[in-house]
Amino acid sequence: MSIQFGRRQALGLAAGLATSGLAAPLVARAQAAPVKIGLVALASGPAASLGNHLRDGFQLGMRHLENKLGGRAAEVLLIDDELRPDAAVTKVRAALERDKVDAVVGVVFSNILAAIMRPVTESQTFLISTNAGPSPFAGRGCNPYFFATSYVNDQNHAVMGKAAQDAGYGRVMLLVPNYQAGRDSVAGFKSEYKGTIVDEMYTPLTQMDFSAELARIAAARPDAVFTFMPGGLGVNLVRQYRQAGLANIPFLSAFTVDEASLPAQGEAAIGFQTGTTWTPTLPNEQNARFVRDFEAQFNYVPASYAAHAYDAAMLLHSAIGKTGGNLADKAALRAAIKAADFRSVRGRFAFGANHFPVQDFWLAKVAQRPDGKFQTEHVSKVYDNVTDPFAAQCRMPAG
Repeated sequence: MSIQFGRRQALGLAAGLATSGLAAPLVARAQAAPVKIGLVALASGPAASLGNHLRDGFQLGMRHLENKLGGRAAEVLLIDDELRPDAAVTKVRAALERDKVDAVVGVVFSNILAAIMRPVTESQTFLISTNAGPSPFAGRGCNPYFFATSYVNDQNHAVMGKAAQDAGYGRVMLLVPNYQAGRDSVAGFKSEYKGTIVDEMYTPLTQMDFSAELARIAAARPDAVFTFMPGGLGVNLVRQYRQAGLANIPFLSAFTVDEASLPAQGEAAIGFQTGTTWTPTLPNEQNARFVRDFEAQFNYVPASYAAHAYDAAMLLHSAIGKTGGNLADKAALRAAIKAADFRSVRGRFAFGANHFPVQDFWLAKVAQRPDGKFQTEHVSKVYDNVTDPFAAQCRMPAG
């Protein structure tokens, strides 16, 4: 699918307006250079499916917007961060300095976001994360050029901490990758869970064999296991968990069983629980259209990575429209982004003082649909219109 509004159509529109005697400002807008968006979407390695969801969600948004943002033609430059901070910085700097992108959008993993944060924001370019949400950027590290359409990393994990607490699980084991988002997940879970943590296991971000960790779980026999293993890590863990005969120990997670991983996990994931901002089954008109058109276009069930990226396209469209297509006035564009005047697939959506969403959070579980496909389905609302716990630490610097 093309994500570029043709220059020929723009020039033709300008000529038509000029001969019809319509106002010159409209002609100037039609001839304006396209809005350029650098879309950072992981496309390499075992976690590439997450980046594919992100990319396709944003592309569907652009398709629904006829490849325009705020009335201006738009171009999207795809950037594969390779899950390597050095590669991400090099490619993003090129997009800023050579391609002159007007905004950078995307990012799956928090270590990549941390790497590109300074080069993007110090160039006074807006950075919109559609997935990664490390807690430092929600608190003291908040930035006038940074917004997130996703969440703070801790929040989805806090949902599962509350679920474990409410279920009366007295002894829980934790299993997460050893990087910022993994540590955030533990902090989020512990913020709501008051029982006994039997063990905390931290693994390399590239680990695919969990036999040693599963043996420790089998020996300890906890009341439940909480884990955060995104992408290919989650695929292997879920399969190995079932194969190890541990399915009788409740499997609580976030970003481990979702639509990016479920096609590979299949029946092994049925009934496993997750904390989330969004599911394909949330009952609102915008979400129904998004899920229907996404499946028709890409032939798979979207995950939250896609939903948050779709919302980012709609957010940019609304903001650029509010400024009349003027991207030079950074203060006006910032205010327009913060207004969040668009219809989210999540329903209610607003930005807090730290530029992170104020939104609902859900407990969901994996189910198989009548057509054989797998998806997460919302079970109950855990947090209603909640602000993340770090917003109070944010003292937004002038910019």
